[in-house]
Amino acid sequence: MGDSERQSIRYVPAKSNYEEAVAGLSLEDVTPTTAAVSARLQRKGPVTDPLIMPIYHSSTYVLEKAEDCLTATAEGAPIYSRLSNPTTEAAEAIINSLERGAGSITFSSGMAAVTSVMLGFLRSGDHVIYQLPVYPGTATALKHMKSAFGVELTSLKDVTVEKVEQLIKPNTKLLWFETPCNPDATVVDVEILAALAKAKNILIAVDGTFGSPALQHFIPYGIDFSVHSCTKYIGGHSDLIGGVVTTKTVHQWRVLKHIQGTYGNMLSPHDASLVIRGLKTLILRMEKISANALRVATFLEQHPKVQRVHYPGLKSHPQHEIAKKQMSAYSGMIMAEIKGGEQGGRTVAENVRVIRLAVSLGGVESLVEHPYSMTHGKYLLTSEETDESGITPGMLRISIGIEDAGDLIKDFDQALEKVVL
Repeated sequence: MGDSERQSIRYVPAKSNYEEAVAGLSLEDVTPTTAAVSARLQRKGPVTDPLIMPIYHSSTYVLEKAEDCLTATAEGAPIYSRLSNPTTEAAEAIINSLERGAGSITFSSGMAAVTSVMLGFLRSGDHVIYQLPVYPGTATALKHMKSAFGVELTSLKDVTVEKVEQLIKPNTKLLWFETPCNPDATVVDVEILAALAKAKNILIAVDGTFGSPALQHFIPYGIDFSVHSCTKYIGGHSDLIGGVVTTKTVHQWRVLKHIQGTYGNMLSPHDASLVIRGLKTLILRMEKISANALRVATFLEQHPKVQRVHYPGLKSHPQHEIAKKQMSAYSGMIMAEIKGGEQGGRTVAENVRVIRLAVSLGGVESLVEHPYSMTHGKYLLTSEETDESGITPGMLRISIGIEDAGDLIKDFDQALEKVVL
């Protein structure tokens, strides 16, 4: 056998369905015009699977029989990518393996995930209790539910199970919490709140974006909806927009799936592939990020120009013991209040050099933002809401990445030197 005949990468040319006369149609039966549109690769030999999940671009899927349309939807096979897509469902399967729920559903954004829970489970006259501070997009969505659909709202700060129980009404339908919360990293006791919700037959949702499903798992505590922005730690590289909800029951999953199929707020397969990539390193990233954040938070807490620091990993954090109970590590989100008010906070945010001034969080790069003038400022919250949420002029929200912790500390140190008191 000569070198040109030696079996190596592939021994036979790729053949189409027409060359193999599949379904009785050969190249003699169609013109090149038709073949260009409808020829398909015809595989032979052992069945092999790609190591990495492919991106399924296809919007629709070929059926053998008309009745397969309903059978496919009932049994989980894709027929149309607004309803299901293999790449997207692969991401959902991995997330649910972390979350340990009945099922996970990915959405086109974190806010699509949040609002789908509201649209799926709230009706006119229902009552929602939610914590302050809360992500401003969530607050805006709740206010829309109030103005458009007559949903009653009650907010509370410094969440305890006793305070929540006092606010429950006969029409209370949903409790909504974040832990750690945005932006001040307050931690709520998920186990106790889930027990209260179960005792009162009330749904409970927890947004765990600040901690990621690598570090905290809510469904085993009895939470109905575990919500995450995939844009943040799950994706981890600041290059996708997405969200996910994991449910306690299959019925809840089906309600959300109906909402998604109706409103069309599904995750694209392209973003789903990035979610899958991010999930592969999520545990490793969160270990490094958490270790870095503890070092940075410790430095900031001891700095004379820093008024206070909220980081769940610090013993000074008001809910440190709760965080120890329900988190395997403490994530990368730090709230630091700089002395000198708004000018002090903005001076640090605008003078860091390694860390970047930007909204969002959870990527491998460290970011800082000034909530009072950015994410929790006038364009999303009224001044009263800002005050109620405890957003102060000198507060910084810091998302620590995977850089060298010593470099991050030096960067904050030089920026803090520019604060004039």
